[in-house]
Amino acid sequence: MQEHDIRIRFGARVRGLRTDRGWSQEAFADRAGLHRTYIGSIERGEQNVSLENIEKVAATLGVSLAELFSPFTDAAPPP
Repeated sequence: MQEHDIRIRFGARVRGLRTDRGWSQEAFADRAGLHRTYIGSIERGEQNVSLENIEKVAATLGVSLAELFSPFTDAAPPP
Protein backbone atom coordinates (compact mmCIF):
# COMPACT_ATOMS: atom_id res chain seq x y z
CA MET A 1 0.00 0.00 0.00
CA GLN A 2 1.15 3.46 -0.76
CA GLU A 3 1.02 6.55 1.42
CA HIS A 4 -1.65 8.20 -0.71
CA ASP A 5 -4.00 5.22 -0.31
CA ILE A 6 -7.35 6.53 0.94
CA ARG A 7 -7.60 3.70 3.46
CA ILE A 8 -4.33 4.73 5.11
CA ARG A 9 -5.27 8.40 5.17
CA PHE A 10 -8.75 7.63 6.51
CA GLY A 11 -7.30 5.36 9.20
CA ALA A 12 -4.85 8.04 10.29
CA ARG A 13 -7.71 10.54 10.50
CA VAL A 14 -9.79 8.20 12.65
CA ARG A 15 -6.81 7.45 14.90
CA GLY A 16 -6.07 11.15 15.33
CA LEU A 17 -9.64 12.02 16.27
CA ARG A 18 -9.87 9.03 18.61
CA THR A 19 -6.64 9.85 20.43
CA ASP A 20 -7.63 13.53 20.65
CA ARG A 21 -10.56 12.33 22.73
CA GLY A 22 -8.32 10.18 24.91
CA TRP A 23 -10.07 6.95 23.97
CA SER A 24 -8.42 3.57 23.60
CA GLN A 25 -9.32 1.50 20.56
CA GLU A 26 -11.38 -0.73 22.83
CA ALA A 27 -13.33 2.18 24.36
CA PHE A 28 -13.95 3.67 20.92
CA ALA A 29 -15.05 0.31 19.52
CA ASP A 30 -17.49 -0.17 22.42
CA ARG A 31 -18.99 3.28 21.86
CA ALA A 32 -19.31 2.68 18.12
CA GLY A 33 -20.70 -0.85 18.43
CA LEU A 34 -17.80 -2.27 16.43
CA HIS A 35 -15.13 -4.82 17.31
CA ARG A 36 -11.78 -3.59 18.65
CA THR A 37 -9.78 -5.51 16.08
CA TYR A 38 -11.91 -3.99 13.31
CA ILE A 39 -11.10 -0.49 14.59
CA GLY A 40 -7.42 -1.41 14.65
CA SER A 41 -7.57 -2.62 11.07
CA ILE A 42 -9.33 0.60 10.01
CA GLU A 43 -6.61 2.68 11.67
CA ARG A 44 -3.89 0.65 9.95
CA GLY A 45 -5.55 1.14 6.56
CA GLU A 46 -6.36 -2.53 6.13
CA GLN A 47 -10.13 -2.16 5.84
CA ASN A 48 -12.23 -0.86 3.00
CA VAL A 49 -14.83 0.58 5.36
CA SER A 50 -18.52 0.49 4.44
CA LEU A 51 -20.57 3.67 4.34
CA GLU A 52 -22.64 2.40 7.28
CA ASN A 53 -19.54 1.96 9.42
CA ILE A 54 -18.11 5.32 8.32
CA GLU A 55 -21.35 6.87 9.57
CA LYS A 56 -20.99 5.01 12.92
CA VAL A 57 -17.38 6.19 13.25
CA ALA A 58 -18.32 9.83 12.56
CA ALA A 59 -21.29 9.76 14.94
CA THR A 60 -19.22 8.18 17.71
CA LEU A 61 -16.48 10.79 17.25
CA GLY A 62 -19.13 13.53 17.29
CA VAL A 63 -18.22 14.89 13.86
CA SER A 64 -20.15 15.21 10.63
CA LEU A 65 -19.20 13.14 7.62
CA ALA A 66 -17.92 16.33 6.00
CA GLU A 67 -15.76 17.07 9.03
CA LEU A 68 -14.42 13.51 9.09
CA PHE A 69 -13.29 13.88 5.48
CA SER A 70 -12.29 17.55 5.66
CA PRO A 71 -8.51 16.96 5.42
CA PHE A 72 -8.93 15.16 2.09
CA THR A 73 -8.93 16.96 -1.23
CA ASP A 74 -10.93 16.31 -4.37
CA ALA A 75 -7.71 16.00 -6.33
CA ALA A 76 -6.76 12.52 -7.43
CA PRO A 77 -3.67 11.13 -5.70
CA PRO A 78 -0.47 10.98 -7.73
CA PRO A 79 0.12 7.71 -9.63
